[in-house]
Amino acid sequence: MLLSMVLVSRGLAWSCPASCICRRRSVDCSGRELVSAPTGLPLDISNLSMAHNRVRTLPTGYFSCLAELRALDLRNNSLAELPDGLFRPLTRLLHLDLSHNNLSRVGRELLEASRELASLSLSHNPGLAVIGLTPLSHLQYLDLSHSGLTYISQRLLDGLPPTVSLRLAGNPWVCGCTMEPLFKWVLHHLHQCNSDSREVVCSGPPQVKDVPLFTLPEESFKVCRFSLSLDDYLFIAFVGFAVSIASVAMNFLLGITANCCHRWSKASGEDEM
Repeated sequence: MLLSMVLVSRGLAWSCPASCICRRRSVDCSGRELVSAPTGLPLDISNLSMAHNRVRTLPTGYFSCLAELRALDLRNNSLAELPDGLFRPLTRLLHLDLSHNNLSRVGRELLEASRELASLSLSHNPGLAVIGLTPLSHLQYLDLSHSGLTYISQRLLDGLPPTVSLRLAGNPWVCGCTMEPLFKWVLHHLHQCNSDSREVVCSGPPQVKDVPLFTLPEESFKVCRFSLSLDDYLFIAFVGFAVSIASVAMNFLLGITANCCHRWSKASGEDEM
């Protein structure tokens, strides 16, 4: 019985889907016109490629038995949504390519367990507007270019190492107050050698359309840091109260004046009679 269990486990570990090519611990299922993810993958693989297919969805438990996976290539498919727990079993994942898909959002929970991730590509997802990555302290390369991003949150930036190579060009960046965190972060952390910051162009507001983001002076964002002190709030409250009292007094005076005019007009009419 023990022998049969060993043979079964070996059979699972060394199985290979008919639509893929298996070599040692690598499985290549790329360019096979797949519309769904292949099943029966070897359990001990470290590299898996499903690139250049038409896969639309991946079930939540698809990677539950592939804990040894180190590199995963899903580029150029039709993926529109990824379940939050999809990559949870992949604690040893180092390289992930999700470029050239139809993703609209990436939640914080998606890569929560993949703390060792060194390379992540999300480029060329035209509808990608929301990214909420968990802190990735080992990340060396992050490609967010040519997607639908209009800004990046401070929370995401705080989770990135300062030496990460960051690709940002080709997004419809709105260079208003929401862009200040990215502007300051890149200004203080990135250099020419590890970013494409010279190619990041504002798509709005109209007054800065087509202007490179990092040619804007820091003074452009001063209005975003505008805040009121306690004295300012007290002054505003006092002015508001004073205006209210003045308005009530003015209405009272107008009422008295109107009443007097009405009485005078009535008295004048009686005298004429």
